[in-house]
Amino acid sequence: MPPLTPFVLSFNNLIYSVKVNQKLSFPFCGKDSSLGSSDTSGMKVLLNDISGEAREGEIMAVLGASGSGKSTLIDALADRIAKESLKGSVTLNGEVLESRLLKVISAYVMQDDLLFPMLTVEETLMFSADFRLPRSLSKSKKKARVQALIDQLGLRNAANTVIGDEGHRGVSGGERRRVSIGIDIVHDPILLFLDEPTSGLDSTSAFMVVKVLQRIAQRGSIVIMSVHQPSYRILTLLDRLIFLSHGQTVYAGSPGSLPEFFSQFGHPIPENENRTEFALDLIRELEEAPEGTKTLVEFNKSWQVMKNPKNKNFNASKLSLKDAISASISRGKLVSGAPNNSSLTSSVPTFANPLWIEMMVISKRSLLNAKRMPELFGIRLGAVLVTGIILATVFYHLDNSPRGAQERLGFFAFAMSTTYYTCAESIPAFLQERYIFMRETAYNAYRRSSYVLAHSLISIPSLVVLSIAFAATTFWAVRLDGGFSGFCFFFFTILSAFWAGSSFVTFLSGVVSHVMLGFTIVVAILAYFLLFSGFFISRDRIPSFWLWFHYISLVKYPYEAALQNEFHDPTKCFVRGVQMFDTTPLAAVPISLKLNMLKSISNTLGMNITGNTCVVTGADILRQQGITDISKWNCLWITIAWGFFFRILFYFALLFGSKNKRS
Repeated sequence: MPPLTPFVLSFNNLIYSVKVNQKLSFPFCGKDSSLGSSDTSGMKVLLNDISGEAREGEIMAVLGASGSGKSTLIDALADRIAKESLKGSVTLNGEVLESRLLKVISAYVMQDDLLFPMLTVEETLMFSADFRLPRSLSKSKKKARVQALIDQLGLRNAANTVIGDEGHRGVSGGERRRVSIGIDIVHDPILLFLDEPTSGLDSTSAFMVVKVLQRIAQRGSIVIMSVHQPSYRILTLLDRLIFLSHGQTVYAGSPGSLPEFFSQFGHPIPENENRTEFALDLIRELEEAPEGTKTLVEFNKSWQVMKNPKNKNFNASKLSLKDAISASISRGKLVSGAPNNSSLTSSVPTFANPLWIEMMVISKRSLLNAKRMPELFGIRLGAVLVTGIILATVFYHLDNSPRGAQERLGFFAFAMSTTYYTCAESIPAFLQERYIFMRETAYNAYRRSSYVLAHSLISIPSLVVLSIAFAATTFWAVRLDGGFSGFCFFFFTILSAFWAGSSFVTFLSGVVSHVMLGFTIVVAILAYFLLFSGFFISRDRIPSFWLWFHYISLVKYPYEAALQNEFHDPTKCFVRGVQMFDTTPLAAVPISLKLNMLKSISNTLGMNITGNTCVVTGADILRQQGITDISKWNCLWITIAWGFFFRILFYFALLFGSKNKRS
């Protein structure tokens, strides 16, 4: 067996700039939003000639004030900045890291704890193991890995406690942070990047988190983290420090060298003062001075030359990087997608598992989380039932009179639009899952297509229940036509509308990042869909320049399908003889006078119209509404197709909107 080569991540002369007018906003990762200083070319320098190294078994911490470039440096090392924008080099054991390989051997822990609230700690880690560990690893070995990880994270007492959220009591903040770390290190990565893992935690919880990171490093990993202002106890756990100011290095070295460094700089650290607090306070004072931190930056450069005259030849081993990784795996290191006996000299698999396994795990996790939050589906079902009951009582037992025919049109328009509006209630849940998806796909836990397919499949059972509830509540109470076959078609029409509406809302959740903005957009667009559906104004009367909106209206097709299902019988009459006056100002005229008017109309038209003559059939109503060009079954299929179309758009929204990289 070849000697174990210690891993060393080196970065040299990293430079990263963006245009001044470019908006730096990273809603999923908690990034610095305004960094660095501007040069004369209109560029803002976020990283300015940063160099250093991080070693296996050690924790390297990046420190600095807000806007100093901490998160930017972490992103640069983690390959979360487009290569064409980042100058300089990042190597592991002297070899440039391919993006594909880096995703397999590394993990990135975001600042926010994005977890399913109703899963226990053990379940959360187990699902992560199912995603990140290869299928070649047995279920028992995956469970053993999770149990070892629980002990490593110090979560044994909370293993069976749910994560929790605002409405459900769960684990503490420090435990949540450790779970967030655990799900990203379940495959025991060689490189671990963390963006301010102690942010928002009390001193004890923060110390426990860094203590866990120390244990992870001691197991053979390189740990690189950003931290705002560590306590003295946390400082004792850190091995290397890099202080940044406006994207420049003002100190790089061990915590123990801080007193000597600042003493030689002319600002000795008082004996009883926290070293990092003193350093950060001094850096802030210098930043406010006219010359800024230029003198400290120059002193650090001379200090580095004095302490490290030449770079050490750390990569004395003749092993290539991939052979070194394979040797590490053979000694028990678990790497996603690589069985223990495999060699990484062959092509590295992008994902640990095939698509169908990913779909199974995603579906199982979502269903388990939803099962423990029945109130979410209960609210949707309650809204559908209440709406159905209201419609059933308002439109109870409609007759075949002219007024009954008109009221049927109103019932169908309101019923179809309601199916879409009730889907909007699921926007918050979709957005919560979207953030989790962003974190998990950043390092190829699963395919985006797996998520979209699984998300689509598990939504169908709930939509079937909602459709049955609404159809059964309204169909017979309103006395719609068609008997059992008519009911079945009405049910499928409602189901297709729910499917299209759910897909539409899901797509919007992949585009819009805020709940209130999502609600606003959904309500506005659905109002336009209803306006152009053909109920308020028939197709023939819609202005030609708005006619295209009529054909993309999601309400149009289920509405027309339901109307054709109701008025399909050519023998069924809705207006007979004198009933033609019921919806006119002549409605109050005595019946004898109406009969006389019918005779006059008959003489004028040259046809016999009596009080019982059928004047308007169902087919006439369909023609009046402009519903003659598409059959009811085609309307049904088009509605279903809209649902698939928005699911495909959802996939592309996730594909192009979740790169997790700065440009």
